[in-house]
Amino acid sequence: RWEGEGVAPSAPHCGRRDRLPPRQARLIPMPDTAPDAALDRLAAAAGIAPDYHDAFGTRIEVPAAARRALLAAMGHPAGDAAQCAASLAALVERPWRRPIDPVAIVAAEAQPGAVTLTLPADAADPLPWTLALEDGTALSGEARPDGLAELDRRHIDGADLVRRALVLPAGLPEGYHRLRLNRDAQSACRIIVAPPSCWGPDDIAQGERVWGLACQLYSLRSQADWGIGTFGDLAKLAERAGAAGADLLGLNPLHALYPADPGQCSPYAPASRDFLNVLYIDAAALIDTEDCGVARDLVASAGFQARLKAAREAEFVDYPAVAALVLPVLERCFAAFRRSQLAHDTLRAADFRAFCAEQGEALRRFTQFMGLQEHFAAADPAQTDWRRWPAAYRDPAGAAVAEFAGLHAERIEFHAYLQWVADTQLAEAAESARSAGQRVGLYRDLAVGVGPASATAWGQGGLLGGVAIGAPPDLLNRLGQDWGLAPYHPEALQTAAFAPLIASLRANMRHAGALRIDHAMGLARQYWIPAGRPATAGAYVAYPLDAILRIVALESRRERCLVIGEDLGTVPEGFRERLESAGILSYRVLQFERAGDDLFARPATYPEAALVTASTHDLATLAGFWRGRDLDWRRRLSLYPDDAVRDADSAGRIADRRRLIDALVDAGLWPAEPPTDPQTLAFGPELAVAIERFLARTPSRLLVVPLEDALGMAEQMNLPGTVDEHPNWRRRLTPELDAIFAEPAVLALLAALREERGGGAGR
Repeated sequence: RWEGEGVAPSAPHCGRRDRLPPRQARLIPMPDTAPDAALDRLAAAAGIAPDYHDAFGTRIEVPAAARRALLAAMGHPAGDAAQCAASLAALVERPWRRPIDPVAIVAAEAQPGAVTLTLPADAADPLPWTLALEDGTALSGEARPDGLAELDRRHIDGADLVRRALVLPAGLPEGYHRLRLNRDAQSACRIIVAPPSCWGPDDIAQGERVWGLACQLYSLRSQADWGIGTFGDLAKLAERAGAAGADLLGLNPLHALYPADPGQCSPYAPASRDFLNVLYIDAAALIDTEDCGVARDLVASAGFQARLKAAREAEFVDYPAVAALVLPVLERCFAAFRRSQLAHDTLRAADFRAFCAEQGEALRRFTQFMGLQEHFAAADPAQTDWRRWPAAYRDPAGAAVAEFAGLHAERIEFHAYLQWVADTQLAEAAESARSAGQRVGLYRDLAVGVGPASATAWGQGGLLGGVAIGAPPDLLNRLGQDWGLAPYHPEALQTAAFAPLIASLRANMRHAGALRIDHAMGLARQYWIPAGRPATAGAYVAYPLDAILRIVALESRRERCLVIGEDLGTVPEGFRERLESAGILSYRVLQFERAGDDLFARPATYPEAALVTASTHDLATLAGFWRGRDLDWRRRLSLYPDDAVRDADSAGRIADRRRLIDALVDAGLWPAEPPTDPQTLAFGPELAVAIERFLARTPSRLLVVPLEDALGMAEQMNLPGTVDEHPNWRRRLTPELDAIFAEPAVLALLAALREERGGGAGR
């Protein structure tokens, strides 16, 4: 799900505007772009860009109709000039109608900071204030209005108002504090004191370039799996990878999906980014405990064993079949846990209750959603979407939901138990990585967002309906992309003092040494598409990047977690520089790093502050790229807009094979003589090792090798532009986990990585 994911690897510079030839920059007006000054002013105030540059370097003007639709979704009616003027006035006046801003970001290195207050122009009484620090201590003081610097002045509703700056005490510690004006209990502001940059590679391994492996957790096989990889398998893989010299182990998003509708299996369209996918729980590890005899009896039954064998031997992950195996066993384990642990207030019971208390209101609402969803879906599968529930249950704070929670308390507690078990097993996998010597450890992935039918959209305000996040047209997706994800209203995000963002960062840095932020450009701007309109009729909406980068840096340093920003696709000018200054590593993929004449860039030209990899889950594997399997799929599924693009893609791939061999020869990693004919050369372990050595020689601090590439797999995990036509998020690895590190090709690759970058016993 990266913007520009359809860009052909053979296309120059991956469609990045900053490298496109100037001759391609031209203006293409779109329908309904008649000048409208009132609309322009309102859209600008709301952060909606009037135009953008697409993947071809063409400047596109956003249709007026699209801007009106997006403004309406944001709560700013814009049907005509009068509505635009009224909405603009309301938008501009909103900060003036509250006594204090909801949040203030303070640069830790540039204190003292300040908070903006709105006061009557004639205010004279002293303003007492209290600043509650995160550590429980408090500071207090008093300010005279006429002693505060005046920022602006305005006449609203017959009153003269002044915006003034209240300077905060100097030397505030990093963290989240709360300022309250004592004259008004509602006058409070969250003060976020944040560092300028994230936890970085030098904080882990000074000056070293480290490497690791990556896997899609669902794809792992083992002798005792239940049709899907588990956290138990992850712990074993982490141990083996660490012993082999790897310093990190990358993962697909582990976000919670929909147990009541397990067919919804995309990790990039989750029910919540703040909780875990319970189908990854290692149920076999639970039933080994003394009090799970009923669960063991179920597993031992002939019918269960037959279904287990079918799921284990299936070519692809059958999520409904896996859920039908795992969930009944977990239900019986929970019943045993209630009898033997909760009923007797044991240490394990105390751990569970502590987890629930730590997760707080967020867990309560999430588990209520899970209980409600399975309740309504049992009667009507269409009601997995909460927007189809009876109206009384669409309000998470309503009486109907509270009554349901009371009547189904045990079932809701079951869903909390699942999250506790999942978190515990993930923590054990992280500990296995550390114990095996991995200096980074688990490398998690944060998806762009959630859909409008998600638990997050039900339980949390600020997500907009009537609009979806996507991407404008690119070299292959000529009609653009609608990802079906609901965006956060930028203003609502700030009104909430960035609480949803902070929660997601914390949840995904938990038990991790690195975090990849999918589609990192979304931190600065997101491409919104009005409902019912094509992806060509969207516009970019701005987000407060400076504030967001500070928060990312604060959470990164608190968790000692590296941050990688997936900056592929249409990257705004200067954006990569902003990420680098914030200590966020770039994400560089071999296929897209090109020099003049579309040659593969030399290793020395890669940036140091980056993670480098040969392929991603959305792209062809190395073997698939060489053999053109991704092109075969696109032809088979008619994903090309026309024959000309199809033919150009095929010709480009032929040329790319030649370019890749030339790059390896240039780097001294492939023999120049006798000359290699790329069209007759079969992809094999020797070529794979040469390519990974090529990447290992870059100055980039992190290198990740997907297991699919290490194993020489030709098929990719996800084919963008498809849902069910391709087995997305269901493909399993061919060898079992224990056999992976005995594969000669894998052993040769690991030896090459250790030789190039170190690792192993000497580390």
